[in-house]
Amino acid sequence: MSANTDRYEIAAARYFEAWNAAAPEELAKAVAAAWTADGGYTDPLVDVSGHEQIAAVIAGAHEQFPGFAFRLAGAVDGHHDTARFSWELVNEADGSAPVAGFDVVTLDADGRIRSVLGFLDRVPAGA
Repeated sequence: MSANTDRYEIAAARYFEAWNAAAPEELAKAVAAAWTADGGYTDPLVDVSGHEQIAAVIAGAHEQFPGFAFRLAGAVDGHHDTARFSWELVNEADGSAPVAGFDVVTLDADGRIRSVLGFLDRVPAGA
């Protein structure tokens, strides 16, 4: 495995750690570890920047989908300062995954996320 591949996988692991952090202090710490201070997150539903706004989006997802966790779905792929990966939002009780998508992230020189462009492939009606 190349150093660049490691870099992309480490960034994705930090990303999922942030999305799965439950307690407010844990979430703030995980977001700060994953994103640059001015980092952003954009998907079809939101466009935010900075640690506080990103943490608020993640907390909102936890409120909307209690008992669910974000999981990597496949391999992390990347080149230069950009990586992409697919994910699912999995119900921890029954294993169903009603929400799925893929994200494209750009990284800074230290491997922290500068921006996320998220795409939703599967969303339940009314979500």
